[in-house]
Amino acid sequence: MGRNLQSGRRLRPIDLARGHGLSAQAVRNYEEAGILPAAERTPHGHRVYTPLHASALRAFLALVPGHGHGRATEIMRAVNRGAATEAFRLIDESHAQLLDDRRTLRAVADALRDLEPASTPGPGAGPGARAAFIGELAGRLGLRPATLRKWEHAGLVRPRRDPRTGYRIYDEADVRDARLAHQLRRGGYLLRQIAPLLDRVRAAGGLDPLQSALHDWHGRLSTRGRDMLTGAAELDAYLRERG
Repeated sequence: MGRNLQSGRRLRPIDLARGHGLSAQAVRNYEEAGILPAAERTPHGHRVYTPLHASALRAFLALVPGHGHGRATEIMRAVNRGAATEAFRLIDESHAQLLDDRRTLRAVADALRDLEPASTPGPGAGPGARAAFIGELAGRLGLRPATLRKWEHAGLVRPRRDPRTGYRIYDEADVRDARLAHQLRRGGYLLRQIAPLLDRVRAAGGLDPLQSALHDWHGRLSTRGRDMLTGAAELDAYLRERG
């Protein structure tokens, strides 16, 4: 490390906690978790923090909104053990996930444009939306049949049953709903959030709620991208201070 932890003024846990809505114990927990560099101790065993620790705390808290608590923790641990390359790899993975989520959003928007704003099921699910059995549809979507059964229980898809065999048959509207449910799940929506959207899609003029969901999703992705920039700036400042 480029500078001694004792350099600069000494700070108590409460000094670091102030201004962040944290407790002194939370600061100590962050140190024990490797989020902050190890603090030196006084002869009486009290932790001695420095402005470097304050910089590490700011970096971590700035990383959390864009990367999540777990990934931000991994990034800071890597930096504090001198493995900056590992930290950069973790950051790259978060950016790759954000890009993948943007592509997913675009895919959902494209699927939505293919839908007919009508309550009657029709060929509105786009290419490849012909009727299918559960195994075939699961294969198309890269899911397990058990997932489709779970979605059926939650009201996301409503396949009919073959009267002779009892097999589930997913018609074009079911395939459409399954595709949309799959994309929305990838976008972070819960089953209980998706079900009412698809209920409205099935009704006349029911595409508006899905349009609203896509708008909200777009906003959340933009916010995450901005949060990643903020986190990167604070992490860069911490790396420079470490030397």
